[in-house]
Amino acid sequence: MSKILITGGTGCIGSVTIYKLLQYPTVEKIVVATRSTNKEPVKLWLGENIDPRVEFVTFDLSDYALVETMVPQINPTHIIHLGGYQSPDCAANHLKGMEINVGGTMVLLDVAEKLHGLERFVFASSGAVYGKRSMYLGATIGEDVILTPPNHYGIWKLAGEHLARFFHDRTGVPTVCLRLNTTYGLGRDKGMTSAPTAALKAIALGASKHEVIPFAMPYQGLENYHFVEDVGEHFAACTMQPFSGYGFFNIRGKTIEVRQFLDIVRQEAAALGLGQYTDVSIAPDAQPNMFSYELCHEKIEKAFKDMPLTAINEGVRRSLIAFQKLNG
Repeated sequence: MSKILITGGTGCIGSVTIYKLLQYPTVEKIVVATRSTNKEPVKLWLGENIDPRVEFVTFDLSDYALVETMVPQINPTHIIHLGGYQSPDCAANHLKGMEINVGGTMVLLDVAEKLHGLERFVFASSGAVYGKRSMYLGATIGEDVILTPPNHYGIWKLAGEHLARFFHDRTGVPTVCLRLNTTYGLGRDKGMTSAPTAALKAIALGASKHEVIPFAMPYQGLENYHFVEDVGEHFAACTMQPFSGYGFFNIRGKTIEVRQFLDIVRQEAAALGLGQYTDVSIAPDAQPNMFSYELCHEKIEKAFKDMPLTAINEGVRRSLIAFQKLNG
């Protein structure tokens, strides 16, 4: 049976990952380590009566002494490391971002080296490790290319990948790094790529208030999209399925223009009877999407079984329905 420690477990991806992990019969306990005492993101997926297999602990990655004390006490068989500052926070506070995203990761891995019985370490990396799309000549971007991150967040995610590789080299514990871009859907409220979800929420909220709430995308161009439930299943599967060695993988996704994404939003909203509350657009001063797109996902399809890829129209429809339910 498995005892899973998940850092950042009350965030968007952490919450949906917990939901997916609980569907695996060998999961005995999930210890959710988080700076926040807010359990509401987890309740979005598990309901008010949270599964008794889920336990919450207060856990600040910048408190290195606490990390060194608590992780051995938990003694997990699997660790999923999602905790850290997102891009806007890293931009606003470079030193704190480095302390948490690099220092916290390093300390967590150092402590994990000393655990007995650790079977898997999974690190949440990012498509932000890649450079500008113009750097890459192929139709898609595979994992083994030159990496020149465009911001501090990407630099620190790349550092995390190297720390994870070093951890595997020293311990032999199977270690997985997952690179993802724009997650959209229930719970995706923060981060530079939360705008697609904000557009969906504006429609659902407008419908509940019987008014139009306009939303303008702050960037434009091509974007690599992942439905939130697919992301959760990727992390759960890469934690629980058989794997050996060290690997870094692009998760499965679909690249389309932001404009095309908004067209799909309008179509699905109209089909649900929400057309009159839909006013989504691209801002006149929208900047090009800074992150690479068209990420190739053949590598992860070969390493793991049945990794999901929900069509964008289906993901948008399910997201709109979920937000409608939240708004009563």
